[in-house]
Amino acid sequence: MTANQPLTLAVPSKGRLQENAFAFFARAGLPLVQGRGSRDYRGTISGVPDVDVLFLSASEIARELAQGGAHLGITGEDLIRENIPDANDRLELLTPLGFGHANVVVAVPQAWIDVQRMADLEDVASQFRSRHGRKLRVATKYVNLTRNWFALHGVTDYRIVESLGATEGAPASGAAELIVDITTTGATLSANALKVLEDGVMLRSEANLVASIPATWGPRARKAVGTILARIAAEGEARTTREVRAIWPGVTDAGLAEADERFSARLQGGERGAGDRVILQCPKATMFALAEWLLAQGAVRVAVAEADYVFTATNSLMERLDRRIG
Repeated sequence: MTANQPLTLAVPSKGRLQENAFAFFARAGLPLVQGRGSRDYRGTISGVPDVDVLFLSASEIARELAQGGAHLGITGEDLIRENIPDANDRLELLTPLGFGHANVVVAVPQAWIDVQRMADLEDVASQFRSRHGRKLRVATKYVNLTRNWFALHGVTDYRIVESLGATEGAPASGAAELIVDITTTGATLSANALKVLEDGVMLRSEANLVASIPATWGPRARKAVGTILARIAAEGEARTTREVRAIWPGVTDAGLAEADERFSARLQGGERGAGDRVILQCPKATMFALAEWLLAQGAVRVAVAEADYVFTATNSLMERLDRRIG
């Protein structure tokens, strides 16, 4: 990367992850554009200069971020934790995106009725070696996560069989005795007569907006990322807060203080409007309780509105990135 090149944003190139990524950026006022259509592997963000968009596979995105080949990217946490041993040093997971949910799990045959937890596996492994003269086999694409998880739980007498196809079919085919795999609903595991151990969820993964620490953060990239993160934060703030307008005869400072304490409802702008009108901002989760409480306190009308964006003087996403990149 050159010292003053544009920001490089890596986005999934296909499938549901790409669809959700496009929708996420569109909601934040950052519409992604593929210049020559869906087969184009480069793009832009409409209305935001100095941004080059690369369309890559989710695994390629993780690698490019770790190597500094992209400034920002969307990829699953499972790929980051599996493929980048020093992920905490090289990457900053800025925010989970609410899609791409999946769990990396340890699953064993349902016929193993006495095996419910990770602690049971070491006994099974010892018995298996005595009976068959070899180690218990674990089929997986998540080699590093598996080794770390099994070591954490004191399971040592096993060997990994790297899976190149449908991992859930390995026990039935005789290629392995148990598996470590990713699942969303667990339906495929059940269909293959497998069950997840009670403490066998290794990682609850979802798509994240990830920043690269080793990337070259020149002035153009920093300005562009400031625009992007400001809009993402503003959309997130709007999605999780509501504006509550009330006609509240006899409103007092004490009443407003109680609304803040009980419902985290704060005066918009920090000042009361003219007369008995107040405009409050509260978390989405408390808006109904706040409205009922206001009416009980003498308010004669309460209206709740949803904003498209809420921009603030401080941006926690940008502050986190600044702390990492200096």
